[in-house]
Amino acid sequence: MSKKYKIDPARRAEIGRERRARTRANILSAAFEIFGDEHGLFARIEDIAEGANVTRATFYNHFSNIEELREALSYEVTHDFLAAVTNTISQLPDARQRASVALRFYLHRARSDRRWGWSMLNLSASGRIFGAETYVQAEVTVLEGIEEGHFIIPSSKVGRDILLGSTLAAMGSVTREDTPQNYPEIVAGYILHALGVSYDEAKNIAGMDLPELIYPSATEGSAGAV
Repeated sequence: MSKKYKIDPARRAEIGRERRARTRANILSAAFEIFGDEHGLFARIEDIAEGANVTRATFYNHFSNIEELREALSYEVTHDFLAAVTNTISQLPDARQRASVALRFYLHRARSDRRWGWSMLNLSASGRIFGAETYVQAEVTVLEGIEEGHFIIPSSKVGRDILLGSTLAAMGSVTREDTPQNYPEIVAGYILHALGVSYDEAKNIAGMDLPELIYPSATEGSAGAV
């Protein structure tokens, strides 16, 4: 006579959490594939649910709307890369170099990984540019440059918009078009110049060797930066 085994309630709850996490990951993975396409801007919930092989009801169990999904995907797409960029530029002496190196990292990655580049463009089209973390930290970087006396602009918000807006436009160029290999450096130089750095100094800073991208260890805290 076979015995019926009861699953411990704690284990049952753990299994449920694991199943839910896998489903959420599948939805985000499907969303990345769709937003990473040139026409991903027009993605619908139905498209994402179909890509993840789930029903609309299941989608809504995890995300209340497409905007919430976009924000979650923006975090997934940018967070680790952002942490690495932040960790790397934290070792640079001033905000001019930090801003230049960071935006060059973004543009070079978009050029080498077009799907990532398209996802960044499409997710930025109807939300915070490059996600909330990057958006906030871009202004922090600019504010540091103002306090250091390097950025001669009316406010950190103006500088943030120059920095992020120009980088987003340049990302569209390197993703859609054939651009010179040093296009990120050219753009970085002119962004610095727009922020108040002299032309020659901006050109020299933007032309510095790009450091190796250093990912922080799991035990270190991380924050975003452009």
